[in-house]
Amino acid sequence: MTPLHLGFMVLINLIWGFALIAAKVSLDHFPPLLFAALRFTLIVLVLFPFLKIHKGRMKQVIIIALCAGPVGFGFFFVGLALSNASVVAVTSQLGVPFATIMSIVFLKEQVHWRRWLGISLSFLGVMVISFDPVVFTYIDGLLFVVASAFVGSIGTIFQRQIKNVGVFELQAWVAVAAAPLMLGASAIFESGSFGLIMTADLLDWAGVFYVAFASSLVGHAGIYYLLQRYEVTQTAPLTLLSPVFTVFFAVTLLGEILTTRMIVGALIALTGVLIVSIRQKRIVDTGP
Repeated sequence: MTPLHLGFMVLINLIWGFALIAAKVSLDHFPPLLFAALRFTLIVLVLFPFLKIHKGRMKQVIIIALCAGPVGFGFFFVGLALSNASVVAVTSQLGVPFATIMSIVFLKEQVHWRRWLGISLSFLGVMVISFDPVVFTYIDGLLFVVASAFVGSIGTIFQRQIKNVGVFELQAWVAVAAAPLMLGASAIFESGSFGLIMTADLLDWAGVFYVAFASSLVGHAGIYYLLQRYEVTQTAPLTLLSPVFTVFFAVTLLGEILTTRMIVGALIALTGVLIVSIRQKRIVDTGP
């Protein structure tokens, strides 16, 4: 990988790593379903020109859109609102081993002992984190993030099968599927949404705009660009910089406390994800 592209890869991870911090700050004002609805509404406004009907593939497109949009991110932002950003950053990486297990079940992919070791380490690490006494105070949020990773892995399986659908086209469909559903869910399950929108300050809106544009458009498009030029074994391991950046920002900017058990669990889990990632045929995109 050229120094320029390596620097771009680090920048993408930096963008993704900070995204959880930006979202966490905005979630102090916006409830999670409303936050997700606003994020996807902004993406719709930008990517609407990319909407395109793909005959014979719309069933797959809609399934991907639902998993990557209202269901997957709905769970994710609820989990983030209830949890510690550092723990969320590590736990969300379970999308990688989940997708591998899905590949075994539905795509009949052959997995040998090294990837099974990676899968086992990934789940073991999250279990170590989960049994930390501090984490017990927001275990419900952690479970939402695990559910998000599982749903996202289903979408990943369909992404592996779909052909000739551009990254911005898929993101446009994700946003179109998510925005109205998340707005409806927010109206049903959350109260005072209009008032919260009207009283939001610049910092509250900054997180929404950052996650919508920097994380989704720059980050995801950047990964797509690099995957067209480099092998997965070169790019996938580098994406693990993202949770490392998140933990750094969470500790330095949000004042989150990391216990020894959380650090050990994170190292075990990320080692497992690394093993799985470098042996994947295609990257599993778990960016926020």
